[in-house]
Amino acid sequence: MPPTQFLQTGWFWCSTFDLTHLPDKVLRTTRGLDPIQTLVIVGLSQAGLGHSGSSLTALPWPGCDSGFGKETAKKLDSMGFTVLATVLELNSPGAIELRTCCSPRLRLLQLDLTKPGDISRVLEFTKAHTTSTGLWGLVNNAGHNEVVADAELSPVATFRSCMEVNFFGALELTKGLLPLLRSSRGRIVTVGSPAGDMPYPCLGAYGTSKAAVALLMDTFSCELLPWGVKVSIIQPGCFKTESVRNVGQWEKRKQLLLANLPQELLQAYGKDYIEHLHGQFLRSLRLAMSDLSPVVDAITDALLAARPRRRYYPGQGLGLMYFIHYYLPEGLRRRFLQAFFISHCLPRALQPGQPGATPSQDAAQDPNLSLGPSPAVAR
Repeated sequence: MPPTQFLQTGWFWCSTFDLTHLPDKVLRTTRGLDPIQTLVIVGLSQAGLGHSGSSLTALPWPGCDSGFGKETAKKLDSMGFTVLATVLELNSPGAIELRTCCSPRLRLLQLDLTKPGDISRVLEFTKAHTTSTGLWGLVNNAGHNEVVADAELSPVATFRSCMEVNFFGALELTKGLLPLLRSSRGRIVTVGSPAGDMPYPCLGAYGTSKAAVALLMDTFSCELLPWGVKVSIIQPGCFKTESVRNVGQWEKRKQLLLANLPQELLQAYGKDYIEHLHGQFLRSLRLAMSDLSPVVDAITDALLAARPRRRYYPGQGLGLMYFIHYYLPEGLRRRFLQAFFISHCLPRALQPGQPGATPSQDAAQDPNLSLGPSPAVAR
């Protein structure tokens, strides 16, 4: 998931669905599955941010009222799945769109991953409505980020909120539904981010939480192997979701950061430094891909393929980015990430003529290094 996905939730579930027309690679070929008995639920949520007969098991999946979650809910509904979609607000534009364009099989539930009561209520509802059909899969699609700034400039509360949604939300949903998933030998799909694999500048809080959830899912993958549960992680590039397009939202967050920054840090870094980071970030988002189908297709494949991949990398430019990260020296890796995403300028205290200025570090000596757009958005 790109670093700009925020606080939404949603679930899908499917039932009474004829699987005979699906390709051999999909769910009906998976060992141990009986399409007549299995129901699929997909849940989507972000925080700030069934029917009888033949059926597939639903998957819990955070983020249904916008972006990847909404589009995947629509696709699964069109395939005949009963979709139980969780949304942050039942009357949000995305929720209204789902009600309008999807079949009566789609159900909406309100879910805020920062509220334990909401999570418990959704878990109980899911268990109660999959008693006879079983649960096939869970999709953790939640993504939350409040600040694009150096880690020193980011409030500790931002790190906590990112962990609360991106890590602990996925952990609670997964653990709560594991008894059902073990019984069905089902699927767990989690939307991560390349920012969890490499040190993107100014995404310390977001990247740390995504790294944590990726390691958690790798652990689940090993531990659940004897149970036949397959675990996949989706690592998308930068896509033009609703939150990416919301420039006003990012402007408000920048102003909030400036208003609450300790005076000592503001004097050391300077307002111009933060304005520069903000401008670089917005410029990188202009190249975000509008077509969300690569991510939707990856999620669908992870849910339905007989042999899903452990990792999916939808989006252009990711191959180059990972090649640089794994095979080039550390200094070049750092400079490429700065050039492709956010190229830092010198903080005020390090600029020539400022009291206490020290010789520039390697990263600051060439702040205007221009090697192209962000690898996460390179076309």
